[in-house]
Amino acid sequence: MTIRIEARIAGLLCIAFASADAQNNLTTTATQRYFNVVRQNLEGSVDVMPADKYSFRLTPGQRTFAEWIVHSIQRNYTDCSTLKSEPVPDGEKQAPSLKEKAEVSKALKDSFAYCASALASVDDQKVLSTPQMSNAFLHLVVHSNEIYGNIVGYLRASGIVPPSTAARPAPKKTNQ
Repeated sequence: MTIRIEARIAGLLCIAFASADAQNNLTTTATQRYFNVVRQNLEGSVDVMPADKYSFRLTPGQRTFAEWIVHSIQRNYTDCSTLKSEPVPDGEKQAPSLKEKAEVSKALKDSFAYCASALASVDDQKVLSTPQMSNAFLHLVVHSNEIYGNIVGYLRASGIVPPSTAARPAPKKTNQ
């Protein structure tokens, strides 16, 4: 995993330096194309999953649906506090105690709002200023998508169409 993250960092650094004329191309693109999308998908997932399925596990050794979301909450606060150069908020410490749909859903949405404000306050120069900043920035986007990939299995096993699929337009029918 470290090699994948390092390779992504190297690739993003190349893109950032190659596009010196485009101010904040890295942060703007990552926020618009990746963060906003995964935020919408994860927030949509907590909305469509029924409350009685928050304790659902795909297999006995895996996290419950709620535990995946709590993991996302904790990572959001940890990564985004780094981007904001401030201590990790209390929401991260309180997250493990959350179990019910309403409280988990609210905490996830609050953590994404916190991250949106963090992303609004950084630019390419700050994100590339230290390995910790670059890692927090990339981890926020990459890891959130990995979490969503896991969540999709829980939704589908529960008979629910994931938000990313539900948002797609229906294929056009052709007359033959």
